[in-house]
Amino acid sequence: MDLVLRPSRADDAPECGRICFEAFDGIARKHGYPSDMPGPEPATEMFRMVFGHPGFYTVVAELDGRIVGSNCLDERSPVAGVGPVTVDTAVQDGGVGRRLMLDVMRRANERRAPGIRLLQSGYHCRSFALYAGLGFEFRETLACLQGPPIGGTVPGYEVRAATDADLAACDDLCRRVHGADRGGELADAIRAGTARVTEHDGRITGYATDLSFFGHTVGETTEDVRALIASAPAFGGPGILVPARDSALLKWCLGHGLKVRQLMSLMTIGLYSEPAGAYLPSILY
Repeated sequence: MDLVLRPSRADDAPECGRICFEAFDGIARKHGYPSDMPGPEPATEMFRMVFGHPGFYTVVAELDGRIVGSNCLDERSPVAGVGPVTVDTAVQDGGVGRRLMLDVMRRANERRAPGIRLLQSGYHCRSFALYAGLGFEFRETLACLQGPPIGGTVPGYEVRAATDADLAACDDLCRRVHGADRGGELADAIRAGTARVTEHDGRITGYATDLSFFGHTVGETTEDVRALIASAPAFGGPGILVPARDSALLKWCLGHGLKVRQLMSLMTIGLYSEPAGAYLPSILY
């Protein structure tokens, strides 16, 4: 097929939003799950933000002059995060998704990103096969949890709003836990007013860009992450992503009324270290 890939433009957002919603909604409904996207309008707003952000590489696929898909690469931090990759339901299974993935992988290699990561819905076997075939390795299972805010505090852990003065300490913490920082994302979250830190024994031991689908959290221990979750007024989007292997944290969340919406897979290429602490990934990684 005569497929053309080109950089996105601001006016692509409505069509990419429609395609994104229909693609995610269709596969979710087929498997009996709620969609990650509540409607075409929120998806369009997401693309407007991403297409206009200098920290993202974005690409659109056209077939005979018509947009049929898109992909994004989060370049705000050393390790790149992929997604969402979406393809029009009318042309799925025709190689468009593979071309879009190869394009962002090429981009990451050109930038010499030490690693690329993504999250994948566990029920979507085709996307798992695509990513595995492109060289992504499965790392662990995440439980997407949603429910009412928990409230309360964890004794000995103080949670407060993050400021620019916290960036260095948070980046150092992330490097100790993951082997690389996510400073670009944290700086954006501080500007947006969603970032929080937890302090224990007079020092920063955890932070969250947001307690949401698009936010990530890092802590020295499960207690640090638990304090941040407990402080959240709500869990944005489909919810937070808790590593299934962190049995203590998962059990605590379930015991406080959160419910599992779906299971997801973390997949990576390149730099990856087993986390030396506690964390919640974002939907990008």
